[in-house]
Parts: sequence; structure tokens; C-alpha cells
Amino acid sequence: MTWHEIEREQLAAALRAVPPDAPTLCAGWQARHLAAHLVLREHSPLVAAGLAVPALAARTDTAVDRLADAATTESAYRDLVARVASPPPGWHPMSWAGDLANVTEFFVHTEDVRRGAGPVPARVLEPGLVDALWTDLLRMAALRLRRQPAGVVLVRPDGVRRRVRSPHGGHGTVVVRGDVGELLLYLTGRGRAADVRLEGAAQDLAALTDLLPLT
Repeated sequence: MTWHEIEREQLAAALRAVPPDAPTLCAGWQARHLAAHLVLREHSPLVAAGLAVPALAARTDTAVDRLADAATTESAYRDLVARVASPPPGWHPMSWAGDLANVTEFFVHTEDVRRGAGPVPARVLEPGLVDALWTDLLRMAALRLRRQPAGVVLVRPDGVRRRVRSPHGGHGTVVVRGDVGELLLYLTGRGRAADVRLEGAAQDLAALTDLLPLT
């Protein structure tokens, strides 16, 4: 199995483990909203486009709410989660995307469900999954931090480090330490649930946490 297939199973299991109204790390979304988002992402090209095109975002939000509202009962929610567990149809672009588009998406949303109600023990990740997530993290970090004046260096517990943003405008560098999964949650705006440690001068820490708060 590929990593995105494994992570799809993990995500479906996390959704099955909670009721439809369980909180998630996604503001305003319960578990049923997150499940609806995932189903529409893989079954409705027009709705999925709203995830990337701001002009279509309102239509996407409406579609997610409509599908989530139809999954308030336990049985309807289980049916929705079963759709999450199934791969998209062969004609859908997401069926060709593989790990590139899905492994991080599924990992992060699994944690959105697992940590929605509060702290839980971190998952123990296979080395191959760590490598896949690290590759995605480095790819997205430059875009995520493009307007960040402070420099940013990510440091893993095994000592691997990477500068993902150079300092600008008189700022120094912030070092962000944590396991790869925790770094990924932090860089995707889930700092309140991520186990990371930030090191740097006060002005640089303030600049970074203004963009990516820890609380």
C-alpha cells in the first residue's frame, strides 16, 4: 500500500471513533463537516475547485454544510465516513494524485479529528511516512512563509534541519523544533495543538507567531 492509502485508513478510523458532532481543529467544523469536505473534494470537481479558487469558496462552503447537515444521525454519519474510506472514482483527478496531493491532507485531517477535543498522544510514525511528510513540509513551507520577515529553520529530533525562510528587513531567525508531524501541524496553522518549541529573539518570535500562533 502507498502512504496515502495507509493514511486514508487512519483518517477513516479516526472519524469512525468519534460521533458526528465531535469537535475538530478546523474552526467551525464538527467531524461530519470534515467528512463532508473530504467526500466532496474527491467526488465533485466544481466543489473541489472552491478549495483553490476564492470566487468559488462560498459554493464549496454551502455544499459542505448541506452534506454535513444530512449526516447528523449516527447511521447517516457512518455512511458518509464509508465514502471517505473509499478512493475517488477513476475519472476524478484526485484518483491520479497519489501521495503528492493526499498523504499530507489525510495525515493533517486525521490529527484534526484526533486532537479536536484536546491533547492526545502523538502517533508513532513509520520512517517512510516521516520522509514523505518531510518532503511535503519543505515544499509548502516556502509558500506558507513567503510574507514572513523572520527567518525560519525547522529542526527534527534526529538533528536534520532545513532553512525554509531567510530573514528580511533586519529580522533574525526563529528555530522551530519538533517531530515532523508536529512541525507540519504548526506550519498548517494548528499551533495550539502542535508540540513544537520556538527559539529566537523576541521580535522574531513575535513576527512568526503573528502569522502562526501557538494558542
